[in-house]
This record gives sequence, structure tokens and C-alpha cells, in this order.
Amino acid sequence: MGITARQFQQMQERLAGKRGSEKKSIGSISVNGTSHSTHETILGIDPSLRGTGFGVIRLGKPHPTTLAHGTISIPASWEHSRCLAKIFETLRDVIVKHQPTACVLEGLFYAQNLQTALIMGEARGASMVAAAQAGLEVFEISPRKMKLAIVGYGGAQKSAVAKMVQRFLQLAEEPASDAADALALAIAFSQETSRFAIQSPKKI
Repeated sequence: MGITARQFQQMQERLAGKRGSEKKSIGSISVNGTSHSTHETILGIDPSLRGTGFGVIRLGKPHPTTLAHGTISIPASWEHSRCLAKIFETLRDVIVKHQPTACVLEGLFYAQNLQTALIMGEARGASMVAAAQAGLEVFEISPRKMKLAIVGYGGAQKSAVAKMVQRFLQLAEEPASDAADALALAIAFSQETSRFAIQSPKKI
């Protein structure tokens, strides 16, 4: 796959640190001829009806800073509609407090059965609405691609992802598995949008 002369020039400028748009505020980059915004504060979400994980990171050197992470734990006795409202309200509050500009969700996958897929879709929808209503750009990354970026193996266990997230973000304690996946999505997104990737994260 070839690139244009202009794209090659942009690559050289980026490597040399001469891009005027590389500021602390939001700018834009061009990947494979498509314009993408750059983001400093990123919200990752691992949707689940009873235990949605979330994590917010701010990019920086030598490593990103973790602003918040946690799990939206919901009692099994709650109706689906009440669960979805809780997911939306909690994420809305997280967004208001930390002001991310991008949200990255775990991509769709082949669930074990239709009922599981429908329930996961409901939680994913509530998360997307919270992000979209706040004006965030919303993206998705597949679980396999996230694990490959964080652990180096697309079939890695949740425990391995959590350990690598703790190490990468220099957290005092290993995050809970759902929150770790959310942080991992945010990290993977930052890696994909900070370089010329063949396949950039899918915007939804």
C-alpha cells in the first residue's frame, strides 16, 4: 500500500517534531488520507449490564496519568431499565468531572448466545449515549486487538491484562478486571492514534 508525497512529508514532520498542531490542546492528524482528531484525555469503557468498567487516562510523558477508574456494580435484583439508567448516570458524572474528549468502547464480539448479545448491546448503548450526549468522539476496539496491544497476545487472560495495565500506568495496586479492561482500551486507543497505523480505531 503506497502513500502520497504529502503523507510522506507529514510523517517526516511528525518524526522531527515540527508539526505546529502538536500542542497540548486538541489538533488533528492524517492517517492513510483520513483526518482524525488527537486527544489528550481518553475514557475507556468495558460495557456490562451488572459490572461496567471505566477508566480515564491523560496522555503525558514518560507515561499516561490515570485520572479515574472503577466498576459500575449493579445488584442482580435491579430491572434492566434501572441498570441502564445507572450506567448512563455514572458515566455522565465521570465525563463531567474529568472532561475527556474521546471515548473508546470494547468492540462487538460473538457472544455465546443471543440473550447475552442483547444484554451486552443494551449496556453498550447506554454507554454510547452518555459519551455522545457529552460531545465525545466515540470509537471501538475489539477485545483481541486490545489484548494484542497491551499484552502482545490476542487471547490473553483478564489477569494478564490487569497486570500489564498496572505496570504501564504505574498504579499502586492492580485494578479490578473490568476497570483494567477499560483502562487497557484507552491505552490501546492512544497507541493507535499516536502513530501511522495501518488500521485506525473504528469511529462509531
